[in-house]
Amino acid sequence: MAKRDYYEVLGASKGASADELKKAYRVKAKELHPDRNSDNPNAEAQFKELNEAYEVMKDADKKAAYDRYGHAAFEGGMGGGQRGGYGGQGDFSSAFSDVFEDLFGDFMGGRGGGGGRSRAQRGSDLRYNLRVSMEEAFSGVQKTINVPTAVTCDTCRGTGAEGGAEPVGCPTCSGMGKVRAQQGFFTVERTCPTCNGAGQIVKNPCKVCHGHGRVEKDRSLSVNIPAGVETGTRIRLAGEGEAGARGGPSGDLYIFIEMKEHPLFQRDGVHLFCRVPITIATAALGGEVEVPTIDGGNARVKVPAGAQTGKQMRLRSKGMPALRGGGTGDMVIELAVETPVNLTSRQKEILREFDTLAANNNPEGASFFTKVKSFWDGMKG
Repeated sequence: MAKRDYYEVLGASKGASADELKKAYRVKAKELHPDRNSDNPNAEAQFKELNEAYEVMKDADKKAAYDRYGHAAFEGGMGGGQRGGYGGQGDFSSAFSDVFEDLFGDFMGGRGGGGGRSRAQRGSDLRYNLRVSMEEAFSGVQKTINVPTAVTCDTCRGTGAEGGAEPVGCPTCSGMGKVRAQQGFFTVERTCPTCNGAGQIVKNPCKVCHGHGRVEKDRSLSVNIPAGVETGTRIRLAGEGEAGARGGPSGDLYIFIEMKEHPLFQRDGVHLFCRVPITIATAALGGEVEVPTIDGGNARVKVPAGAQTGKQMRLRSKGMPALRGGGTGDMVIELAVETPVNLTSRQKEILREFDTLAANNNPEGASFFTKVKSFWDGMKG
């Protein structure tokens, strides 16, 4: 049976560039892969035909010969090359290795340059939860924290080898960190079992870190907590995380702020809320009360006559500072009229007199209460 045109097999137009051919090949390879077409008895043959076409077209010299002579360039003495095209198992395995790398190289580390060749590894990022008081969040504070982390071993200077000697290349994977095994048409790549993907081995491990190049240790750090932080604020300390492996850079330390509860103030963003008790006399006659502020001072607030429980008053710029500038919030005061308890006889007498006078001043209200009293008296009778 006559061979199909290689451009047609790849689904590419005549004269397509190398990038266009590669893109077309990837699409077709995913579409025709036998594992995805188990119900198609011709899938393996079609996939083999696709790889044969790409094996020619990805090579500039072979592509030029094919563009000039067609399939005849690789038959009987014309090209002097491989007899019978690219139908052998070795050629197919090589082609499939290429498609394996093309399709899955990003996940497996790529060809050649991946795996153990990138030996240095960045250290892990760490998280530290720090609780601060509202006063500390208002003014900002310098805190000293102790962070348990992995640090570079001083004995071997992070190499993991006794005396600081450099590790040597892994003999199993030749420093690649990966090994390949041929299984029929498939080339399987996996992590090297000897070096665990590092590409290097330590012949004489350090007795302190046991070849890891890092040891566990508590580190004491001074942290600047800026004014205006609140629960959920994240502070990043670059390079203060876990030490990197095999000379890699350290990770970062992230400090997450959590606010402690305050006995007087509740916070909503940059604003503060405070509940202030006042006496019946102050509520009725008006007056002034002194309230504490978050900066440690006091503020005098004028209470209007006839104030009721729940009345709110605002003190401008007495709240929390914004984290990155932008002014200061307000402090909202909510009044709470307190009912007196444990009254003396004289205080009770004065209140009864006040109640009588209030009834005279408000006959409609007095009439209502008289009716209520009569109702309850009738219920008791």
